[in-house]
Amino acid sequence: MKSFKLSPWSLMGALLATMAQAANAGEVNAAVAANFTEPVKQIVELFQKESGHTVKLSFGSSGKFTSQIKEGAPFDVLLAADEKNPKMLEQEGLAVEGSRFVYALGKLVLWSAQPGYVDDKGTVLGKGSYNKLAIADPKLAPYGFAAQETLQKLELWDKVQSKLVTGESITQAYQFAATGNAELAFIALSQITKDGKVTEGSWWIVPAHMYSPIKQSAVQLTAAKDKAAAQAFLAFLKGEKAVAIIRSFGYELP
Repeated sequence: MKSFKLSPWSLMGALLATMAQAANAGEVNAAVAANFTEPVKQIVELFQKESGHTVKLSFGSSGKFTSQIKEGAPFDVLLAADEKNPKMLEQEGLAVEGSRFVYALGKLVLWSAQPGYVDDKGTVLGKGSYNKLAIADPKLAPYGFAAQETLQKLELWDKVQSKLVTGESITQAYQFAATGNAELAFIALSQITKDGKVTEGSWWIVPAHMYSPIKQSAVQLTAAKDKAAAQAFLAFLKGEKAVAIIRSFGYELP
């Protein structure tokens, strides 16, 4: 078997390239909608390997992040669960005009940790045999607002008020159901999807016509400290590798 050795010049070239990448490395402070937690972790892992930049992730509700950004929170990019909040930041001069784009189309799902509890048409909602129904706060979280719209369309919103458990984010809504504190929860399909398949419990994918489109949008913030790193991260989010990950969690693309 032949052995191959790198010449001193090749080694020096590789070392210089590594040093150049390290010298140009920046940090991106990203505010990310809670429903996108697992996909963005995978995307960031690839991005960091390829770019040399690092990404610091914070997860929560889009509405709360928008309020924090208005108050001067040091985020560089916002990956929201809607269009409204990034547009608002753009209109108020807090986001870079022209940087906003839809990175995923979200899907709402009614979910229970108990197999067989939710039927494929969601009729369990109208039966009222459950004690608690968890949703994210409609005022802060787009998926929570979509849940409210769905319940209103089913003419159940007023009837379920005594059963509602409200979480600050979609992650908290999921946790209520996952821990058994609520039999049902309206959550994002991505939270229970892996490699294109739902992995746990029972569920009803809510028909898209029952709620406003969840156009999850990203935007660069004007206060970004390292604008080049922020731009590189958002560009990577549009690329084939990121898109493949996004699709694997049940999202659609615009």
